[in-house]
Amino acid sequence: MERNKVANVTYPIRKLDHSLLVYKRIIDIVLGSLIFIVVSPIFFLIMLVIFLLDGGPIFFVQTRSGLNNKPFKIYKFRTMTNKNSLQKNNHNYSWENGVPDEFVFKGKENPNITKIGKVLRRTSMDELPQIINVLLGTMSLVGPRPEIPQITQFYSDYQRSRLSCKPGITGYAQINGRSTINHGEKIKFDLYYVRNWSLKLDLIILWKTIFQVLSGKGSY
Repeated sequence: MERNKVANVTYPIRKLDHSLLVYKRIIDIVLGSLIFIVVSPIFFLIMLVIFLLDGGPIFFVQTRSGLNNKPFKIYKFRTMTNKNSLQKNNHNYSWENGVPDEFVFKGKENPNITKIGKVLRRTSMDELPQIINVLLGTMSLVGPRPEIPQITQFYSDYQRSRLSCKPGITGYAQINGRSTINHGEKIKFDLYYVRNWSLKLDLIILWKTIFQVLSGKGSY
């Protein structure tokens, strides 16, 4: 069994039983479909508001690293100005020993965020289009948040282990700080999830995510 050390804690990484993965996928499809039906009025209202207030495009599409580091397209409501949203990624990172623990990708203040974008980020409604990713099978409702390839390409072996699980809309790190935690803490929480994954844990994370979103803590 592969072992990975994060923050002086040893995490055994286990491979999930195929039958459990099937159950997880069924839950994703059933709950994902129900969620999409329930939020569809809000979904289309947000599309209309973005178009009326800021024009197109409505969606922000970006390449992320998925299961086993396989790239996929993630969907979000656009929250930044057209110019910045359409620019290609240009992150000039060059880490030799893995992504530093103290690294934080998202800054709290960003002048390129639109007015409606601030509301969407604060309420996490910019993430709603990822229900499409869940139904397509590139994401799960629960799992480590997908990172951009410009960062995952520098992952050390133990950091890469978080990619052994399908990425999720929410995850264990999201109910333990969201954007306020650094990369090292995120890895620690994500590896805990990979090691301890169960259907019960997924339901607990989904339940706690509701209160996390309502509180607005750590979202920007």
